[in-house]
Amino acid sequence: MYEIIVVGAGHAGCEAAHAAAKKNHKTLLITSNLKNIADMPCNPHIGGSAKGIVVREIDALGGLMGKIADKTHLQIKMLNSAKGPAVQSLRAQGDKIAYPKEMVKALKELKNLDIKEGMVEDLIVENGEVKGVILEDGTKITSKIVILTTGTYLKADILVGNTRTRKGPHNEKPSNYLSGKLKEYGFNIIRLKTGTPQRIERSSIDFSKTKIEPGDNKYLTFSFDLKPCYKIEDQEPCYLTYTTEKTHEIIRANLNKSSMYGALDDIKGIGPRYCPSIEDKVVRFADKERHQLFLEPESRYYDDIYVQGFSTSMPPEIQEQMVHSLPGLENAKILRYGYAIEYDAIYPTQLNANLETKVLKNLFTAGQINGTSGYEEAACQGLMAGINAALKLENKESFVLKRSDAYIGVLIDDLITKGIKDPYRLLTSRAEFRLLLRSDNADLRLRHYGYDVGLISKQQLNKLLKKEEDIKNLLSFMKETKIKMTPNNKKAFEDNNYQVPTSSESLYKLIKRPEITMLFLNKLIEIPYSEEIQEQVEINLKYEGYIAKSYKEAEKMLKLEKKQIPEDIDYDKIKNIASEARQKLKEVRPTTIAQAIRISGVNPSDISILSVYLKKEYGKDE
Repeated sequence: MYEIIVVGAGHAGCEAAHAAAKKNHKTLLITSNLKNIADMPCNPHIGGSAKGIVVREIDALGGLMGKIADKTHLQIKMLNSAKGPAVQSLRAQGDKIAYPKEMVKALKELKNLDIKEGMVEDLIVENGEVKGVILEDGTKITSKIVILTTGTYLKADILVGNTRTRKGPHNEKPSNYLSGKLKEYGFNIIRLKTGTPQRIERSSIDFSKTKIEPGDNKYLTFSFDLKPCYKIEDQEPCYLTYTTEKTHEIIRANLNKSSMYGALDDIKGIGPRYCPSIEDKVVRFADKERHQLFLEPESRYYDDIYVQGFSTSMPPEIQEQMVHSLPGLENAKILRYGYAIEYDAIYPTQLNANLETKVLKNLFTAGQINGTSGYEEAACQGLMAGINAALKLENKESFVLKRSDAYIGVLIDDLITKGIKDPYRLLTSRAEFRLLLRSDNADLRLRHYGYDVGLISKQQLNKLLKKEEDIKNLLSFMKETKIKMTPNNKKAFEDNNYQVPTSSESLYKLIKRPEITMLFLNKLIEIPYSEEIQEQVEINLKYEGYIAKSYKEAEKMLKLEKKQIPEDIDYDKIKNIASEARQKLKEVRPTTIAQAIRISGVNPSDISILSVYLKKEYGKDE
C-alpha cells in the first residue's frame, strides 16, 4: 500500500511525486510509458512571459523545474528587459532529450518514490473516498490519496485534415476509460484541444533569410540555488521569420480542409485563445500582413527545428505548401507534420483551493486535466497538489497561496473561481498585484513557505536570511551615504547629461531619480554588495510608492479573505439574490467573501445581499 499515487508523469506528475516523496511519504508514480517522463510533446522551451516567474516560484518553494531547466537548456534570455521589473521574465529554450533525462535522474534519487509503467483505467472508490487505482490489466493498487495528472491523454484524438485518430501525443495509446469513469462519479467533463506545428530538418533551411535570435550575453538562472551551468558563447541561437501574403492565401483557400474549419464537423474541443493555430491567426487577424514565427532547435542530440507559432491541423499536402511559402523554408524538408489534439478535462470549479476535488475525497488533480495549457502551469499545480496531499496525510492545514503571494495563487484562484472557456494560460495581465509578484523577488516571497512545508532545507533558508539582511543593510547604507559634488563626480553627471545636484546628495535620493541607476552610482562610490542585492534595493526604492500602493490594495483584499462563508450555507434560502449569482455561488461554493467577489456573474448587489444574510443567519459581520 502506498500513501500517495500520482497518475501521469508529465510536468505536473513529476513535481507532485517529487514533493510527496521528499516529504517522506511512500509515493508511486504511474505512467503509461516510462520513456515519456517529463516529456515535451510541444515546444521544449521553459518559461516565457509570466510563465518564467512561475518557474522561479516553483524553485523558491522547493520544486524541480527551474533546476532541471538550468542544467539542460540550449539558450536563456530575459524577456522584456527594457521594460519595468513587473513584466520581466526568463525564457529558456530547453533540450528535449536532456531535460527528461535529468528529471528522471532527480526522481530516481528519491528514497520514497517508486515508478511504474501502466495505464490507469479506474479509481477504487468507497463511500465517496478514493482508496487507490485500477490498472488496465485489472491490478488494484491501494493508497490513501490519488493525484491525477493525465495531461492531454484522456480520450485523446489526433486531428489532421479530415482524419480523427484515437491517439495521444507521439501517436501513443491514450487513456480511453478514465474520464468516462470520472463522469460516472459525478465530474463535469469538458472537451479541449491544442495543437503543434511541423518539425523541419535543419540542413534544409536557408537561415540567411531569417534573423538570428541569440541568448543573452549575461548569465541567468531560474534557480536560486544553482550557479550557471553553461557558457554564454555555447548557447544555441533561434531564428525569426514571418508568414507571407502567399502563406495567408494558401490558408484562406484551404480553410475547409483544416480540422478546425470544416474538415471535421464533430469537434467539441475549444482551443487556446492565447496560443492559436496559424489558421486562427489568419482568420481572426485578417488585417495583419504577416505573423512572426521562431525557428527553434529542439535538442543538441538531433537537428529538428520547431516552427514556433505555426501550429496547424491542415492535411500534409497543404502543410507542405504553407511551409514552403515562408522565407528561408522554400526548400524545407518536413520531418513531422503539425496536428491538433482533442482531449477530456474536468471543469476546474469542481476543485478546492488545495486542488482536492469537491466530488471525491482524497482525489487531487493537477495540470492540463484542470483545463490549463503549458508545462509551467502544469508543474506549479503538480507541486501544490503534492504538497497538499502530503499535508492532508499529516493532518495539517492546506497550503494555499493568495493572489498577492504568487502567480501560482492567481492561476489556482482563477481556475477554481472563474472556471475556463479555453485552455488557461498565465499572463501578467491576470495578476492585479504583478508589481509585487516579480521574477527577481520570488525567493523573498515564497522561500519561507517552502521551508515551512518541508521542501526547503535549513541551508537554503539561511542563504535567504543572509540575502534579506544584506538588503536591509544596503538600504541603510543608501540612506546614510552622501555623494559630494567633487569635480570628478560632477563630470560623471555631465558626461551622462544628468542634472548635477547643487549639494551633497544621499544615494537614497539619487537612485529615486528615473535616469540614475546602481550602475551609475557605482562609478561615484564602491557599493559593497552583490549585483543581486543592489538590484533588489534599486527596484524597491525606484518603485517605492507604487509598491506601497500595491501592498495597501493587497491588505484590503486580505481583509475580505478573512470573512469566511460557512460550508453548509444554502444559497437557495437567500432571497432577492440574482438567479445567475445563485447558480454560480452554488457551483463554486466560495469559502470567503473575497472569492465570491471574483466569481463571474456575481455582482456587488449580490455580495451586499449575501453579507446581510451572513450577518443575520450566522452572526458574521461582513
